[in-house]
Amino acid sequence: MPRLTIQLPERSRFSTEIPVRVDDINYGGHLGNDALVSLLHEARVRYLNAHGLSEGDCGGAGMVMVELAVTYLAEAFHGDTLRISMAIGDIGRTRVSFYYHVERTRDGTEIARARTGMAFFDFGSRRPRRTPEAFRAALGPS
Repeated sequence: MPRLTIQLPERSRFSTEIPVRVDDINYGGHLGNDALVSLLHEARVRYLNAHGLSEGDCGGAGMVMVELAVTYLAEAFHGDTLRISMAIGDIGRTRVSFYYHVERTRDGTEIARARTGMAFFDFGSRRPRRTPEAFRAALGPS
């Protein structure tokens, strides 16, 4: 099976630092794959919040994850601080892609790359929604 390659956009639009907690460590003594996905989620929430948005309300619609791709490149350990830099990819009719670059702050080691596909969603009707114009205005191309 060929290795998954995630091409990151040239420029990040947001970055945040998150420490690796003891609860994030797995039986191998390093950052667990499930914990990394939770850290990506935290970074995405912070990115949206920095623009006055949330996963529950992105300007008239909620947001649900429909795709996840991760490449793990190095280990991270308890006490490491990770910088998660993010960018927006394609904004479609009902979906958007978020890209994540995860690196250890103390030495710049690249820990992981990821992409999530998020769909806009009406939680009341349980139906997909069009991409809100408020989301495009806040996070669209600049």
